[in-house]
Amino acid sequence: MFARILSEVLTPSQKIAVAAAHDKPVLEAVFKAKELGVALPILVGDEGKIRRYAEEMGIDLADSPLVHEPNVRKAALYASNLVREGQADLLMKGMLQTAEILRAVLDKEKGLREGSTLSHIAIIEVPSLNRLLLITDAGMNIAPDIKQKADIIRNAVTVARALGVEQPKVAALSALEVVNPDMPSTLDAAVLTQMNRRGQIKDCLVDGPFALDNAVNAERAEHKGIRGSEVAGQADILLVPNIETGNAIYKAATCLASFRSAGLVFGAKAPIILPSRADTPESKFLSILCASRVAAFKAGSNE
Repeated sequence: MFARILSEVLTPSQKIAVAAAHDKPVLEAVFKAKELGVALPILVGDEGKIRRYAEEMGIDLADSPLVHEPNVRKAALYASNLVREGQADLLMKGMLQTAEILRAVLDKEKGLREGSTLSHIAIIEVPSLNRLLLITDAGMNIAPDIKQKADIIRNAVTVARALGVEQPKVAALSALEVVNPDMPSTLDAAVLTQMNRRGQIKDCLVDGPFALDNAVNAERAEHKGIRGSEVAGQADILLVPNIETGNAIYKAATCLASFRSAGLVFGAKAPIILPSRADTPESKFLSILCASRVAAFKAGSNE
């Protein structure tokens, strides 16, 4: 799964602008990416700290561009502008708050906003499913409306296709498998399903509503009497009704089940890697790996 993506790394490597790069776990992740040919780092941050951490970690900075900018807000703007001007392909958050780097992304002069909905996509490696499972939106949109949900699906479909899923199956989650007028998420699921059938949401199959188990487990879907659906039990993408649901599924998968994971924000001019301070260096590296594939896929689609 993640190993397959790593085995298919494209050359030349993507360039990654790291905002406020003075952080040991971030440096560990980006230089692992460099070592494996995934991405070439451009470090923007406190030069003294970066050099000290690199020395302590045995990292050679000789051929890695380093921009001294100790002010984290200015570092975020500088790194974002590198991507905007085509000098880097990816943007990554280092030692600064998520709100600060998103403020840079949304800046009118140096930002990366394209006008579409930005959404977070968690990518989970589930051994029992033998495939990657995408969960969205677990980190950006609190209570998306139907238009935002359609955009969130489109973002996740692009990411899934970049990771090798030609026609992703999208399950719109709720607590039921039938439409209930008292439960808005079931109504949204039905509308999104119809939008997909009419070609308003392309390059994927959308169905719902589904409870989580019926979306990923074919036996449970069959037991519930769900038949005639190409998505039931086979979902590649879980569209959650709100951020609380997405965050809970994501954290349960990573904290309780210890599934390997990656995450990125899509919908801007380039993928944005927004690791949590609690993320492991491996998770940060896997996020770089997936974002690199997405950036290469997006560049190829625009040619």
